Amino acid sequence: MSGRGGKSWDVLVAGGGPVGVYVAIEAARSGLSTAVLEARPGILDKACGEGLMPAAVTALQRAGVRIERKHCFTGIRYVEGDLCAEGRFVDGPGWGVRRTELHRALRERAEEVGVTMLVHRVSDVRSDSDGVIVDGYRARYLIGADGLRSPLRRSLGLELEPRLAPRYALRRHFRVQPWGPFVEVHWHALGEAYVTPVAQDEVGVALLFDDRSRAPGDVDFATLLSRFPALAGRLAGAEPASAVRGAGPFEQRSRRVVNGRVLLVGDAAGYLDPITGEGLRLGFMSSIAAVEAIKTGRVDDYDAQWRRLTRRYRWMTAGLLALRRSPLRPLMLPTLRRIPQLFDRVLGELGEQPAGLART
Repeated sequence: MSGRGGKSWDVLVAGGGPVGVYVAIEAARSGLSTAVLEARPGILDKACGEGLMPAAVTALQRAGVRIERKHCFTGIRYVEGDLCAEGRFVDGPGWGVRRTELHRALRERAEEVGVTMLVHRVSDVRSDSDGVIVDGYRARYLIGADGLRSPLRRSLGLELEPRLAPRYALRRHFRVQPWGPFVEVHWHALGEAYVTPVAQDEVGVALLFDDRSRAPGDVDFATLLSRFPALAGRLAGAEPASAVRGAGPFEQRSRRVVNGRVLLVGDAAGYLDPITGEGLRLGFMSSIAAVEAIKTGRVDDYDAQWRRLTRRYRWMTAGLLALRRSPLRPLMLPTLRRIPQLFDRVLGELGEQPAGLART
C-alpha cells in the first residue's frame, strides 16, 4: 500500500543530523529504499567536541564518506595544572572534523547512494499490519535519530527520568595552529575543556560544566575558559572562527530502543555524557546494528545488541563522572603518567569496534 505522494519506503529516518544521515546511507547501501525526514534544510551545526575516534573513522570509510578538511590526531592528552598524561590509539588515528564539514560529506554520500531527503517535521507516528505511517509517509520501518531530546522517544513513552546532575557545554572555534597531535582534555574541579584540532589552522574548544557552576544561561564562554589559565594563554589573541554554541543537559535515558517497527539510534536511543568523546562512534555503531536487524528480520534483537554495544561506554563514562567529583581525582593524572600503557589500554577499550566493522 502506498503512502503520501503515492510512494512507500523500506525505511524512514526521523532526524537528518550526522547519525540520521549515516543510518540512511547504511540502509541504502544494504538495498533498502530510504528517506530522511528533517525539518531543518541544509547543513546542520551543533555544539560538540568534533573528535572522531578511530572506530568512527573506520565506520565513515566503510560507508564511503569522503572528508577533505580534517586534522588527524593520534591520541588523547589529559592536562591539569603542570601535569599531563598522554594515551595513544592502537587502531590508527582519529579525525578532528568541523561538524558542518562532517554533515556536508554525509549528505553528499547520501545523495550518491540514492537516499531521499525530505524537509518535514515528524509529528504523528502510527503502526499497522504493514508497517508505520509517519504523517502520511509509509514505510516498513522507522528509525529514530532525532537527537538528545528526541520527540519520537518521548511520544512513544520510552523516555526515563535522568539520574545524574545535569551537565552542559559551550563550544567555539579559534584560528590557531594546533599545538600537538592530540585531543587535549583540561581538567578542573568544576568541569573540563576539550581542545580538538579540526584543520591545519583551527581548533575547536568545548567547555563542559555542571550544576556546581551558575545557571547555564548565566555562564559565558570567557568565564569558563578562565578556569584553565594555560589554555586561555594559548588562545590569547586568537581570532574566533565561530559563534558560541551550547548543548545539554546531556543525560538521556530510554526504557528500550525498539518499539514495534520503530528503532532508536544515536543520542535518541540514550546518552550519558560526552566526557569520553564517543557520541558519534556510538551513533554509527548503533546505526550499523539497527540496519542489520532490519535486513535479517530480527528487529527485536536490536535492543539487546544496543545494550551490548554501549555497555563499556556507559560503565567507563559513569566511572569518570564519579571520579571527577571524588577526592581520588587528583591521583588520576599522576597514575596515568606513571603507567602510560594503562592510558593506551583505556583508549583501546573505549574505541573497540565490533567484528566486521571494516567490511564494505
